[in-house]
Amino acid sequence: MLRRPGLRSSSPEARPLRTATVPTAPASLTLAMSSVLGRVGYMTTESQRMSERPLPLFPSEDERPIPSPASFLRLDADKDGPIAALTCPVLLCGRAVDGLSLLPSGSVQTVVTSPPYWSLRDYEVAEQIGRDDGLGEYVKSIVLAFDQIRRVLAEDGTVWLNVGDSYTSGNRKYRAPDRKNRARAMSVRPPTPAGLKPKDLIGVPWRLAFALQDAGWWLRSEVIWYKPNAHPESVRDRPTKAHETVFLLSKSQEYFYDVSAVTGPNGRRLRTMWDINTEPRRREAGGIDDHPAVMPMTLARHCIRITSRPGDVVLDPYAGSGTTLLAAEELGRGWVGVELKPEYVSLIERRILG
Repeated sequence: MLRRPGLRSSSPEARPLRTATVPTAPASLTLAMSSVLGRVGYMTTESQRMSERPLPLFPSEDERPIPSPASFLRLDADKDGPIAALTCPVLLCGRAVDGLSLLPSGSVQTVVTSPPYWSLRDYEVAEQIGRDDGLGEYVKSIVLAFDQIRRVLAEDGTVWLNVGDSYTSGNRKYRAPDRKNRARAMSVRPPTPAGLKPKDLIGVPWRLAFALQDAGWWLRSEVIWYKPNAHPESVRDRPTKAHETVFLLSKSQEYFYDVSAVTGPNGRRLRTMWDINTEPRRREAGGIDDHPAVMPMTLARHCIRITSRPGDVVLDPYAGSGTTLLAAEELGRGWVGVELKPEYVSLIERRILG
């Protein structure tokens, strides 16, 4: 399904959308995509028509239509075939590794993502990670998805990976509701990892970071996302947690990084401590598709501005509520999102279409 907007042509400075060749999709899908994509119209200037240069789909930051909703193609990772070229934004429903397998090689400039945290949330959907799997299986599943991410990334591409930490359960099979944060309740929890004790802080972000480093990724930076308005906690024998970890990883030793895109206080070079408030969303009617862990738009904007340019494609393989995709659209980038839970895919659609 394609959502049609009123998009303007982009500025000459904007880069064309990356394309690459992959095995040809089934004829029925190719025909359907050609039919749908052919209905998207673009306004072009006479000089652009005469130069016969391919037009970027996504406008530059200065020319982006506001508040024109994005056009996008919604696909099912289990049913649809490979995508030959990213000619418009794509929203895929399915597992991250399955959705990524449909994307063209080298078509993405940067990834901004936050996988489900281990032993912290139950998203009530089959094949979710972080609820029933052991810690080792959780880390392995993300590393396998990152093998596909490496394929779809440009040679100078990067990944921003936000991962939360957690504590051992003491082999309790559930988490009781916290009166100060009801979303933390879980009816099922993974077992305590071997070698750890009850109440141990597990160090999940660094365990995953080291696994990705072993898999060949360059681990370039650890950013501390400090939350000035962090949720209170009922715990009384340790400090209340008020930060999360964001890693910057790269596919190659040399990569695109715009050092002036985001600066710190008084215009100083950006530091590794980012003060960004959480941005709770008002629950929708009934709350049946509300997401309990929404990434702040400010965090997504920072990452996208630093490691991509207008016209580049931004990917989130664990799209959740779609914040990365909204920020990419706002900043004149293309986007691809993959999300397992159908209700969240529908939530993303509503947020994108405004």
